[in-house]
Amino acid sequence: MEALATDVKEKEPSKEDPLKKSKEQVKAYLLKERVLTENTDAARELYNQSRYGKMLGDGRVQLAFTEAMYLLERGKIAVFDGKGKPVTAEQFLKKAAKAQQNFWVKYSVFKDIRDRGYIIKTALKFGADFRVYDRGVKPGEDHARWILYPVHEGDTLTWHEFSAKNRVAHSTKKRLLIGVVDEEADVSYWEVRWMRP
Repeated sequence: MEALATDVKEKEPSKEDPLKKSKEQVKAYLLKERVLTENTDAARELYNQSRYGKMLGDGRVQLAFTEAMYLLERGKIAVFDGKGKPVTAEQFLKKAAKAQQNFWVKYSVFKDIRDRGYIIKTALKFGADFRVYDRGVKPGEDHARWILYPVHEGDTLTWHEFSAKNRVAHSTKKRLLIGVVDEEADVSYWEVRWMRP
């Protein structure tokens, strides 16, 4: 967390984005509650270079809504609906917000972490929103360092909920990170660790 804590105080521009090298926009399709790319080299490059999405056996990449929104805003992907009609970033945001509770809060944290140069992935199998890897570490090369829960600054968290989140992090041998999003979509991070007196 030390690396992330120092980054919180002053935002540095992230390292060179490998996706800037590619001018080719990847086509992706919004299918109910998932986004799938076409089977192209550019789509596989999204995964191979920056670990966006999950590589499927047929060569396509399945993107989480947060990943798709991030890539759509940056012009790296073009999203189409099931009928082949283009989906704008605004339309995508509305659909994602209907499909996922607190999408804007989750997306604000996802975007902030990605902009800082960290790889952030969903963590549903851990019972958390996200897992975050140290800079320079890709999923599969090493384990995530943090389990991350995004919350809005106006939300309340009971001790029971807080304890449950802490137990998930502890049982997965990761640190607990709470990303608090304010009204301007700025994010502050709080790390929680088990300590023995």
